[in-house]
Amino acid sequence: MNFSLLLVLAVAVTGVVWLLDRLFWRRKRRERQREAAKAQGHESRVEYKEPWPIDYARSFFPVLLIVLVVRSFIVEPFQIPSGSMRPTLEIGDFILVNKFAYGLRLPVTNTEVADLGEPERGDVMVFRFPNDPSVNFIKRVIGLPGDRIRYENKQLYVNGEPVPKSVIDADPETAPGEEELLEQLGDVDHSIYNTPQTPGPQMREIVVPDNEYFMMGDNRDHSNDSRYWGFVPEGNIVGKAFAVWMHWDGGLPSFSTVRQIH
Repeated sequence: MNFSLLLVLAVAVTGVVWLLDRLFWRRKRRERQREAAKAQGHESRVEYKEPWPIDYARSFFPVLLIVLVVRSFIVEPFQIPSGSMRPTLEIGDFILVNKFAYGLRLPVTNTEVADLGEPERGDVMVFRFPNDPSVNFIKRVIGLPGDRIRYENKQLYVNGEPVPKSVIDADPETAPGEEELLEQLGDVDHSIYNTPQTPGPQMREIVVPDNEYFMMGDNRDHSNDSRYWGFVPEGNIVGKAFAVWMHWDGGLPSFSTVRQIH
């Protein structure tokens, strides 16, 4: 279900009904109601009643319009459905995505109307999956346009240089066989998971094309990302993930994990 399209249609329908009522229908309707009250001898206490479609449109239009503007141009919530970004993001995390960090885009078409910034290496970004734009993915920006990217023996190389990483203290929540490391990608320090006993993919050096990005999950051996299906076009960008505001795994919602995303 395309929620953005449904929201745009709801705003359009309620807005048109509200506008037509303001310009044409309300005056004629109230004239008829005054005439009916006068005929009954109640001219001094006319009750102006609105038809239910008009009443609903007038009530819901401003609310839907605000939701559309906020969701399309300011911030949008998402839920994490998989473990591909562990340990940064866990299954059941609810995140907030900045919709203007990489430019303002129209809802539904995703057409950029104002260039306000570009993705930076290390950002956690939400985008439309290139193979199925109806599905949103979230990964970390690894390669910018023009970068040379290689992944070999669980080591990431950017422009010929190995990305620094070091083993950190064992995490009690780490699954058996997983290794947690601290990786420094540009100015961003973040944790990743590797599974030493799993061979993992090998990727020869590739060059990121213009206006495209190379994305990887922090759970390196369990992430369906650019190593398998290629680059993310600039037109598929949704926004920059910047905070976890809630966690829900089917029980009671938890706000104890509220945090910024790095």
